[in-house]
Amino acid sequence: MKKRVAIVGAGVWGRTHAFLYKEHPEVELVGICDHDRERAKRFAEEFEIPNIFEDHRLMLDRLGFDAVSVVTPDFAHGGIVVDCANAGKDILVEKPIATTREDLIRISKAVKVNNIRVMTDLHNRWSPPFAVAKQMLDDGELGDPVSAYFRLNDVLWVATDMLPWSSKSSILWFLGSHSVDTLRWFFGDEVDSVYSVSSSGVLKNLGHDTTDIYQTILTFKNGGIATMENSWITPNTNPCVNDIKFNFTGSKGMVNLDLSNNQMIESFTQKECKHPDVLVNHFVHGKAKGFAYESIRHFIDCLATGDEFLINLDDAINTSLVVLSILESAEKRLPVKVEYFATD
Repeated sequence: MKKRVAIVGAGVWGRTHAFLYKEHPEVELVGICDHDRERAKRFAEEFEIPNIFEDHRLMLDRLGFDAVSVVTPDFAHGGIVVDCANAGKDILVEKPIATTREDLIRISKAVKVNNIRVMTDLHNRWSPPFAVAKQMLDDGELGDPVSAYFRLNDVLWVATDMLPWSSKSSILWFLGSHSVDTLRWFFGDEVDSVYSVSSSGVLKNLGHDTTDIYQTILTFKNGGIATMENSWITPNTNPCVNDIKFNFTGSKGMVNLDLSNNQMIESFTQKECKHPDVLVNHFVHGKAKGFAYESIRHFIDCLATGDEFLINLDDAINTSLVVLSILESAEKRLPVKVEYFATD
C-alpha cells in the first residue's frame, strides 16, 4: 500500500519535495499546507494535490496520512516538528531540525514518546565528491582523521532575493548546518568546543539584518580540529551559487575538493556566460536528479522499506547544538564548550 504524504511549506524547496514524491511509485501526495492559501492553491494545482490547508494543526487533525515533509523557514521548524511527532507522523524536515535548545529537547522527547521516525535533510552526505572522499577515509587510505578546512559560502543573492526571511535566520543555519554535519561525518566524532568570530555590515547596509560571515574553529572530542567558514556575501558573479572548498587531512594522506567552479558544462550566448548546475539539483528527461534530490529520495525509499535513515536524530540534534554554540561563541568572542543532552 502506498504511503500517504503531506507537505508543510509551499515555497521553492517545498516544490523540490513535491517533485520527488510525485515521481515515486510508493507514495501518494495527499496534502499541502501553507499560511498563504493562494500559494498553496497554485502548488496543489501544479502537483495535483487534493487537500489544501493554511494551518498544519488542522491538517494533522483532519487529514489521514503517514508522513510529512516540513519545508518552512528554519526558525519555524521546531513547533511544527513537535506537533507532527505528537500526531504520530514520520517526518522529513529541512535543515536544521530546530534552532533553539528548547525545541531540540521537545523534539527529542516527542520522537521517543510517539515512536516515530524522523530524518533531517542534511544532504551533503549524498554529494558524490564528498561521498567518494569519505569512502577513501573509510577504506583506510587517508589514515586517522587529523584536521579539516571547509569553506561553504553563498552568493549575495541568496540572502537578498532568494530568502525573504534571511534577517530572521543566519548563514550558520542555512549553510553551517551542512558544514557541521559533514565534518562530524568525516571525523566520526562529536565536536567538543568551538571558537568563532563574525563580521557584519554588507547585508545590513542592504537592508537585511543578518551577519555576513563566520570563521570558526572546531575541536573534536578525539583531538581532531577543523576550520569552518560560512558567509553569504560572495559576489553574485561567482560561477556557482555556492563557494565550496574542502580539505581533509589524515595521518596517511589528504583530499582536496574545489566545487566552486563547475567547468563541466559552460554556455556562451550574446547575453551571458552560464555554468548550468549538473551536480546539486537539476532534471534529466523530466526526472529530478542531483544530490540535493537524492537525500529526499532516500527518505522516501526508507519510508517504503522501513530501512534506517542515513541521517538519524542524534545527527540532526547534535549538529544544531554545535551551531548554537558557534552563535554563542561569536557573540561572546570566547571559546564555548558544546553542551549535549541524551536523546534516548
